Amino acid sequence: MEDALHPRGLNRRRVLGLALVVLLLPPVGWWAWSYLQFPSDRTPEGAYLRIVKAVHQGRAEAFFAYTETDAQHACFTIRTYRKQARDRVLDAYPEPERTRLADAWATEALAADGAEVFALHALRHGWVDRLRRDLSGIAKVEVVGERATVETVKGTRYPFRRRDNGIWGLTSFTAALGAEAEKAARDAAQIEKNAADHQRVRERERAQPQP
Repeated sequence: MEDALHPRGLNRRRVLGLALVVLLLPPVGWWAWSYLQFPSDRTPEGAYLRIVKAVHQGRAEAFFAYTETDAQHACFTIRTYRKQARDRVLDAYPEPERTRLADAWATEALAADGAEVFALHALRHGWVDRLRRDLSGIAKVEVVGERATVETVKGTRYPFRRRDNGIWGLTSFTAALGAEAEKAARDAAQIEKNAADHQRVRERERAQPQP
């Protein structure tokens, strides 16, 4: 008889144990099986499972690729305008406003890319914690043209849109990121106007005769 301590016996016991878990706990077993299989991210299921993995790792930047195109563009736009505004502040603003604004916008302005900007906002707004509470196994998927909805066993519905590269992107954060990008653009425009005013004041002061 094969020794239960033999490596082959141990492997058999592991397989039987896994099968027992799948049989006794169907939702958990299905979820584990789906997670390990990782369907293509050209399917809503595959994109959703990759988001789940990133959320459980606490790495919002890891599922930036699985947000929709408009959300990604918004993140890069935020970074561009914050950098533009911060550079102008450092160049033209007087203290203490110069340091205050430069420090306030440093994280977004100096972010490496859009994924890092997304991670900053995910942390700021608690998106990862919210997802961690709500994410669960997939109950069903509805696909209508370029849009899809993943419904979980908890009844939560996650909307996706197919991107031009075929990857499905979550749309849940697009509105918030778009609003933040618009705000960054407005701030940059106001900073430019104020910077021009500060420069004119400095030029007038320099032009005045010294006593």
